[in-house]
Amino acid sequence: MKIAYADCFSGISGDMFLAALLDAGLPFDLLQAEIKKLNLPEEVRLELSETHKGALRAASLEVIAPHSHHHRHLSDILNIIESSSLADGVKQTAGRIFTLLAQAEARVHGEPVEKIHFHEVGALDSIVDIVGAAIGLETLGIERLYASPLPFGSGQVQSDHGMLPLPAPATLEVMRLARAPLVPSPAQVELVTPTGAAILALLATFERPDITLTAVGVGAGKRDLPWANVLRLMVGESPQVERPGMVQMETNIDDMNPQFFGHVMERLFAAGAMDVYLTPIYMKKNRPGTLLGVIARRQDEAELARVILAETTTLGLRVIPVYRYEAQREFQRVATPYGEVQVKVKLVDGQALQAVPEYDDCVRLAAEQKTSLARVYAAALAAGQDWLKEREG
Repeated sequence: MKIAYADCFSGISGDMFLAALLDAGLPFDLLQAEIKKLNLPEEVRLELSETHKGALRAASLEVIAPHSHHHRHLSDILNIIESSSLADGVKQTAGRIFTLLAQAEARVHGEPVEKIHFHEVGALDSIVDIVGAAIGLETLGIERLYASPLPFGSGQVQSDHGMLPLPAPATLEVMRLARAPLVPSPAQVELVTPTGAAILALLATFERPDITLTAVGVGAGKRDLPWANVLRLMVGESPQVERPGMVQMETNIDDMNPQFFGHVMERLFAAGAMDVYLTPIYMKKNRPGTLLGVIARRQDEAELARVILAETTTLGLRVIPVYRYEAQREFQRVATPYGEVQVKVKLVDGQALQAVPEYDDCVRLAAEQKTSLARVYAAALAAGQDWLKEREG
């Protein structure tokens, strides 16, 4: 299993995390191409350079974006993400991070989530950072993310709401929601941003894993501090077969409008479900019903149970601890006569066995080139097979 560990001794921000992903092997050209799918203003661009923080070399990422006082609601940001041609997994991850930030802002300001205006977090550079983080983790095939404790400093920061204490209120609320461990820091500047905290809160487990290192990415912070202001991202393999804490959640339903199941499935995937399935069954008195099943990580169990109880007619559900064996995976881009397509490569014991085209890429190209989906998919499948043969050498 491919894993990564974020060493946040000097904190974390969205651009530090994305820079570390790039330094660890995320292709810069691929990131730029994927970000373009958001259809952001043409002025938005990325600049990657090498810098030094103290005695350490680090990658520095700058998101160049036009400044404006335009405020965005959560629905505005989710619409930007959902209307893009990004992979579904990337959309779901980025959307969940922004939803977590909105929930934190709502609690801090005492307002409903739908009324929250994003200021700094809703800026174009933060959209790039969060979506870029989701792209990077999926492209590098990182299946589990771990993180160190976060530095707990003090001081004040200027915001659209005036001077705020550090950690910033939204950041502190995100840390609380994640039950993130904090360690004292002498710093009187912002080391952990809301964006950086939200990425870890949603995706990371705060513990140090066993890892066999394959890459180390170093992302630079913007400030010069008495120490090297960098984030180190250690990427590697779990040295032993890991059986991650997972659950199988099921409930039998025979009294709900079947049209609602599509909505329920969307809500469950948005809340972190790894798989959702519906099975026709017969219940007591030979009544036809539906078995609703969910496979999920154990840490998402409570939220998924809440969704099921709130969105269906069931009065209860059963939860069974499970584990599963997983093939390794990585993502590559292949050229076809219709354009580039991302393929998901399946690996077993380091050997690439298949390269399957991403459905959404094929749908998009079919529409753009005014041809059939079957033709684009067949071309992408053939290109994937050619890539496999070249890899085998």
